[in-house]
Amino acid sequence: MSTRAGRTIGTRNRAAVFIHTAPLVLPVDGPPVEDGAVVVQGDRVLAVGPRRAIEAAHGRVEAVEWPGVIVPGLVDAHLRLGEGTTAPFTHGVTAVGGVAGDLETASAFGETGLGGVTYLETRCESERRWEDEGRDRLITAIREVDHPGAVGIAAHSPDPAVMEDLAVLSMTFGLRLHVEPGRHPVTFLDEAGVLGPGCHIAVSSPLDEADRKLLRLRGTVIAISSPFAAEGLLDGENAIAVGTRTGGDPLAAARALARDPELDRLLVEAVTLGGARALGMAEGPGRLGCLGPGSRADFAVFAVEADRSTAYSALLRDGPGRCTATIVGGRLRWRLGDARDADTRLPA
Repeated sequence: MSTRAGRTIGTRNRAAVFIHTAPLVLPVDGPPVEDGAVVVQGDRVLAVGPRRAIEAAHGRVEAVEWPGVIVPGLVDAHLRLGEGTTAPFTHGVTAVGGVAGDLETASAFGETGLGGVTYLETRCESERRWEDEGRDRLITAIREVDHPGAVGIAAHSPDPAVMEDLAVLSMTFGLRLHVEPGRHPVTFLDEAGVLGPGCHIAVSSPLDEADRKLLRLRGTVIAISSPFAAEGLLDGENAIAVGTRTGGDPLAAARALARDPELDRLLVEAVTLGGARALGMAEGPGRLGCLGPGSRADFAVFAVEADRSTAYSALLRDGPGRCTATIVGGRLRWRLGDARDADTRLPA
């Protein structure tokens, strides 16, 4: 039984099973599936495969038909949160690495339903100020933030002692770190113990080869925040993601980097699986950035025509501005043409 996609998605019992179908499903961590289907129960994906096989296996489960391409929800790996920040659902974004300058902003952002990590920003200029008030203030914020999702630390201080302590705090509380190396040389970050697989950095200017190599060795994902910063990072050596900083379209930002069609797959992966890796959410149950059994049911629909051979190129070249629906945790959060959601804003 099939129905047209509508606002009823997600209003039923969370345990209900839905089949979402489209002419093409792009799981990212597996081959594209023509006439594909994604089976969702609650906030998780149960299966991905050809529509006929999926519908045969699940009997009379209701199918929601989408035109175009179903892809994993996009991940904006660097977004500064604040008043007037536009909700990214319209771009197919389902998770972000959001940097919050204060506790109120972090708590308010948690109400949006987006996945990802909200990073509490600290900017203590000196070790003395850090010891007098900064450390206790951050620990209090970590404990008191009203946020249902993951919380991390955006580490910004010119004092190496402060950065070292922030690295210790992140390990103590099991929190991820986020840094902008434009404020700190990469070697400074390494000496402070900040770099590693538990940290990702957002760059807006080029890194030299020595820095890129050091980041590879440390397993640190690089979020590209401007075309200028992409130099030397599109050869597949370093793990990359994409950050918009202001809440724009990550797919459009990735397209701006596409100088060669051979980079199309790399860049689509950067705005999906790459972003999930930056946030430490690319593996295990509830993983982001891909569609497969056990992954979180975060995906977007784009009005793009493609087949198996053109999936990545068509999405990158034609997808920006053509998202028609965004599903987060199995729930429809935005659909093109729904005036109630057309101008949603993130609280500040």
